[in-house]
Amino acid sequence: MPREAFERSIEEINKRIISMGAASVEALQKAMHAFRERELNAAKKIKKADADIDAQQLQIEDLVATTMATQQPVATDLRLLLCSIKMAAELERSADYAAHLAKATKFFAGEPQWRQTEMIEQMVQIGATMITGTVQAFISRSALQARQVALMDDQIDHIHKSLIKEMVMLLGSRPEDAEKVAKFIQVSGYLERLGDHMTNACESIIYMVEGIHMELNL
Repeated sequence: MPREAFERSIEEINKRIISMGAASVEALQKAMHAFRERELNAAKKIKKADADIDAQQLQIEDLVATTMATQQPVATDLRLLLCSIKMAAELERSADYAAHLAKATKFFAGEPQWRQTEMIEQMVQIGATMITGTVQAFISRSALQARQVALMDDQIDHIHKSLIKEMVMLLGSRPEDAEKVAKFIQVSGYLERLGDHMTNACESIIYMVEGIHMELNL
């Protein structure tokens, strides 16, 4: 009976991690749409989505704490529960970056589309894929998939570096746009860190499955 209760708790944690991951991806995609289309009203709605994801993180933490206190988990169970907390924290941070992207919309309202928006969109697409893949790796308890997902962080890093170079060159010919250039670099930096957070989550999954600490993408 105690083991059955533990398994039910884990099933509930899995469901909540899946829900949180899906919400984070949706927030990221909607924020990108708002940023690309200069839709200020759509951008404002991301704030509520971010608050909902924050609440989901707390619910997962509460569930994990209750499970630890009542189910007497063994060593492998503890790694799973600790990874659940890590997953929730990293997903929450990813949603924060979606909110930051949405907030940047107001800086470009009424402006013609910047070509570098395509680079931001590429980073968003890779980031969304990393979130989905990380959640899948957690649910399937796959260290292999976690390693594969973490490799995508290099793609985000590469685009981020390329964007910075382009923006520095642009600043030379358009010094009057310095504030907007800085905002573009800042947004790109948010998405670069999103990739880092998913990599951290993947490292936690590897620890959960294999019991080893590994730093990925050094």
